[in-house]
Order: sequence, then C-alpha cells, then structure tokens
Amino acid sequence: MRKVVLAVVVAAVASVGAAAVATAKPKVLPVQPEAIAVKAVPIAHFDPREPERRRFGKLEYRGGLELTAGNAAFGGWSSLRLDPTGTRMVAVSDAGVWLTGRLEYTDGRLSGLADVEIAAIRGSAGETLSRIGRADVEALAVDGTACYVGIERVHEIRRYDCSGAPFAARGIPQPVPSALKKMPRNKGLEALVAVPRGSPLGGSLIGITEAGPTDGEDALGFIIDGSRFGQFRVKLSNDFSVTDAAIAGQDLLVLERHYSLWRGVLMRLRRMALAAIVPGADVDGEVLIEAGRSQQIDNMEGLAVHTNAAGETILTMISDDNFSFLQRTLLLQFALVE
Repeated sequence: MRKVVLAVVVAAVASVGAAAVATAKPKVLPVQPEAIAVKAVPIAHFDPREPERRRFGKLEYRGGLELTAGNAAFGGWSSLRLDPTGTRMVAVSDAGVWLTGRLEYTDGRLSGLADVEIAAIRGSAGETLSRIGRADVEALAVDGTACYVGIERVHEIRRYDCSGAPFAARGIPQPVPSALKKMPRNKGLEALVAVPRGSPLGGSLIGITEAGPTDGEDALGFIIDGSRFGQFRVKLSNDFSVTDAAIAGQDLLVLERHYSLWRGVLMRLRRMALAAIVPGADVDGEVLIEAGRSQQIDNMEGLAVHTNAAGETILTMISDDNFSFLQRTLLLQFALVE
C-alpha cells in the first residue's frame, strides 16, 4: 500500500519540517487481547457544503464516525468485515493488528463503537507477524469460521480460525499463485473476498492487487480455489488504485483511491458483475460514487457489505490514517440505492 498523506503535508513541512509529519507505526503491539476505549464523534453530513444532501452517486449517506483512541496501536486499518446484522466488526491493520468491536446505532445511524479489543496478529508458530516481517496486512476475507488475511510485500495469504475471537488463532500459510509472488513488494494484495456458495465462483477466494506489475498496467485479479488458480485483470483508470472489495448480491464492489498533490485524496467505488470474473477476463465496472476533499473522506481502505433489517444493502468503509496526526480514522456508512 503506497502511503498517502494529505495535501496539507506541504504546508506542514514548510512550517515545522519533514520530521514532524513523518508517519510511524507502533513499535510495541499488545500480544494479548487488550480492551480499549474508542471515542466516536458523529459525522452528520458527508458534504458539509450541502448539509441537506444525502444522495451521492448511487449511494445514500447513512452516517459516519471519526474514531480516536489513546492506544498507539489503534490506526492503520486496512480492511474490515461485519457480521450479517451489521453490528459485530473485525478489522486488520497494516501494523499487523486485529480489532474487534460492536457497532452502535441510534435511529438507524452509526453512533458509536463499543466493546473494542485489539491484539497482534499471530503467525503459524504463535509469534506476532511483526516479529517475522509480515505485519503489512492489507486484506481480510471471512468465510464462515475461517478468516483469511492478505499480506503485502511478502505476498502471502494466511488462514485463521475465527470460530471465536481471532486473537489466539495462528495463521497458516495458504497456496498463492506464482504471478502474485512476482509482484513488486508494494503492489500486492489489497482486496481479498470469500465468494458465498451458490454464487458464481462460490467457495473460492477472489484476490485483487493494488495495481499492475508496472506503472500504467491494470490490477491483477486471482481466483483462488485451494491450490487451483485463475487469473484476470481489473481495469484501472484516472490513476485510481484498488484498496478493498466486497460482494453485494451478484456483484463485486471495488473500492479505489487516488492521490495527487493537486487533487488530494479521492475515493471511488465501482460495481462489477461476479459472472464476468472468469480466467482471462478484463473486468470493468460502473462508478457508484466518487468523492474528494470537499467530502468527509480520508485514505479510504476498507469496505464491508451487509443487509439491514429493512432489506437494504449497507456499505461500511474505514480509512487508514497511516498513524499520522494529519489524518483521521473514519467509519462511514451508505445505502446502495440504485
């Protein structure tokens, strides 16, 4: 994951020096589960310039939170998944940390994050991933009682028993395609999705890299079914790169990010038909939303989907603050209305 620091860095560097804005991952991680208090400040309006506006592209804003905590290991969240009720959350960070918690709602809108616990993600021998150079966890998939995490730089997928809390589970390396192993260190898996049984490709994993092997190439996608692999491509455009993906019905939703000095951070979400994902395919999709610095976004890295009691498809997104005081951890929710 190429680090994103907001455009305000330019002014900050000029005034206080580069050292003051450098990002730093935590050096000490909780080995045992640690309960932490998370402060959640509601984000009433997605676009403060238009406080009455709720519709953005094909999504409807359903509320959000700015999250802070006093624990140094809180931050860098790169992927998340919710249970079918949309209340229990599990997330992973690029410092190699698990987070579990309970989403709270008031009148159908996000209002808090409670019962939060964090702990270092473990390797196959019980050691922390950070100790063995595998802390850069960028992707998370949940398939029943199994959790799969994608680790960038070393291009690994590990399987965890998530029948209970994942904290004590040990990560067992899984077979990965040779083309993934050949990717540049910083262009590995950003998205990992478990396809529900009964859907096209049901029972397999879909993995997508951040970008292509070289600049300007499309992202690589992989169909992973045990030790059998298929490969496809995800079309990229306008300098966006992949940050996560999730399944909504018979579609794959792909979250993307763009960063440039002049435009700042942008977020984009696209919808692609699952049926179009076959070996050798070049997959593209319609844009559901594109948002920029005028809206309440940051470095949006994680995407989860659930269906609420009213039958609506709800999308939950989380941002990676890069452990920088210039950035924020945001948790946003939208309804897919079209």
